[in-house]
Amino acid sequence: MGIWEIVGGALLIVISLLIVLFVSLQSDKSDGLSGAIAGGSDNAFGGRGNSNDEKLAKITKVLVIFFFILTLVVNIFVLVNNR
Repeated sequence: MGIWEIVGGALLIVISLLIVLFVSLQSDKSDGLSGAIAGGSDNAFGGRGNSNDEKLAKITKVLVIFFFILTLVVNIFVLVNNR
């Protein structure tokens, strides 16, 4: 196991914990089935939502994209080093 695999694995663990943290900090945006039937969301037509939730959602999206790319890179390193 090379140093890049260890560093990549550690980064994957840290990023996965950050994703869990940022997802759990976001407020619940769905009203469930009753919200879907009754119309639920008040700001569906361009109203400003909670800017803090928007920032958390953006950070979460960036972390998920980075997690996906890092997972591919670590797996390529593992495949190359095991040949």
